Amino acid sequence: MENSSSEKNEMMEEPLLVDASETQKGGFRTMPFILGSAALMFVALSALTPNMILYLMDEYHMDMTTGSNILYIWSAVTNIAPVVGAFMADSFVGRFQMIGLGSVVTVVGMFLFWLTSVIPQARPPPCGDSNNICRSAEMFQLFFLCFSLGIIAIGDGAIKSSSLAFGSDQLSQEVYQGNARAIERYFSWYYALYALSVLVALTCLVYIQVNMGWALGFGALVLLMLFSTLVIYLGTPFYVKLKPKSSLITGLLQVIVTSYRKRGLRLSSQSPDILYYQKKGSAIVLPSEKLRFLNKACIVQDPQLDLSPDGEAIDPWRLCAVDQVEELKALLKVVPIWLTGVVMSININQNSFPVLQATTMDRHIGSSFEIPAGSFGIFGVISAILWIVLYDPLILPIASKLTGKPAHFSTKERMGFGLFLSFLSVLVVAAVECVRRSIAIKEGYSDDPQGVIPMSAMWLLPQNSLAGFAVALHAIGQNEFYISEFPRSMSSVASALLGVGTGVGSLLASFLMSTIDDLTKRGGQESWISSNINKGHYDYYYLVLAGFSLVNILCYIVCSRAYGPCKGEEREVMEEEKP
Repeated sequence: MENSSSEKNEMMEEPLLVDASETQKGGFRTMPFILGSAALMFVALSALTPNMILYLMDEYHMDMTTGSNILYIWSAVTNIAPVVGAFMADSFVGRFQMIGLGSVVTVVGMFLFWLTSVIPQARPPPCGDSNNICRSAEMFQLFFLCFSLGIIAIGDGAIKSSSLAFGSDQLSQEVYQGNARAIERYFSWYYALYALSVLVALTCLVYIQVNMGWALGFGALVLLMLFSTLVIYLGTPFYVKLKPKSSLITGLLQVIVTSYRKRGLRLSSQSPDILYYQKKGSAIVLPSEKLRFLNKACIVQDPQLDLSPDGEAIDPWRLCAVDQVEELKALLKVVPIWLTGVVMSININQNSFPVLQATTMDRHIGSSFEIPAGSFGIFGVISAILWIVLYDPLILPIASKLTGKPAHFSTKERMGFGLFLSFLSVLVVAAVECVRRSIAIKEGYSDDPQGVIPMSAMWLLPQNSLAGFAVALHAIGQNEFYISEFPRSMSSVASALLGVGTGVGSLLASFLMSTIDDLTKRGGQESWISSNINKGHYDYYYLVLAGFSLVNILCYIVCSRAYGPCKGEEREVMEEEKP
């Protein structure tokens, strides 16, 4: 998901600059267009990835490692692009224009990708039936495939960078600012539609792809994205379209550049002669003593040269406000904890093997219906939803009864528990795969990775459920942690950190898989990451992931203790220490 609902105050109180002509627009009448477009977009994009590894291996004859690496890189671009999109929207383009442009770009990308399924020349010819010889994709075919996926990732990032905030802009007028429920209702509907869209994508659309063909399955996604684009533009006459303003990212970069330019400036601790620049209305007068080298960015060396007659900085790339310096310090302070989330993202991004694993297991419910292999991720989504829904009304009351006092799990506790559940999930994957592989070999399927073994795919539910609980605990806890620790002006950075963390985790997952593949196939041995999962050793691969996860948990404990108590926790500790 994008931003947490805790960002509603920031989005409501600090919108982009308002045009006077826009004051009669906006309101709840724009919600059907914004939410309808977002829901269609979520369905289309969520249905694109579950079966992608099967499409790459079956139609493009890729091996497991190559196909997974393409998906890892695609995931990285998809998760990092919204950060760039948000910067462009806030500083230059505007949110509506960014959503509209992103929607059109995504439709084009979806259409180009659909062409790979309907034009035979866009992909390698089918494998020969007699000798089972499969031709690899030609350079142009690979370029066309990757180009279409890249276009989709860029368009997706542009939409997601502004979609949630654009809806809150419509409720930023005074009539809605007095009603806190307006923003809360919007956020609730947004996230509810997101969850519903993912469920529809993982069931109906994945089923169409598997049972009715790639051309029809991907074609349906093009139509959904086209309708999403039309819906967002149909509401154009009713939208509040706020003008761009300076971006927070720009302010953080200005501190870095200014600090470097003033690196030769000597600092004396708490010197009364030092003049710090602060913006009008700022509550922060002096910078903190932590990361003191950054304080140079807000030191006024010569008021006549640095400040204008009205007290503003003449060149923001040579003089920054104290607020900007403290914002960058807050960001740097959470980096160690953020890095532990990046390592967890390596586990969460393991989406290719579970699909191949499910294809070899008995997926029947009853005698006729068979669950598509790409739909098993739905159990993780359901687990995450259950945790979110039951946390306040059920889980906390049970914990309170067990402990005999009101229970409350801090953000750092929830993040740590999420890391632990992620560790358990990859251990369960390794154990289930060890059993599945031994059965496949015993049944004579060593050379037949497509063969279905007599083992129920319901054995995959525990690993998916654990992964869903882990994501719900860690992602929500991480988002709340950032929002509570950052200044209010940085609330939107929380979702950016989550997205960038997932993207970096995808790149690390690609590097790790390629490294293990290269190391384990030396000397002519079968790679652990073999395309024939009955000959490979994915159980060993997941044990390596478990080892990394265990080390990551220990690092998190160290980083969490070094960070100290969060805001609000210091007060609770002092109250508990009172006699």
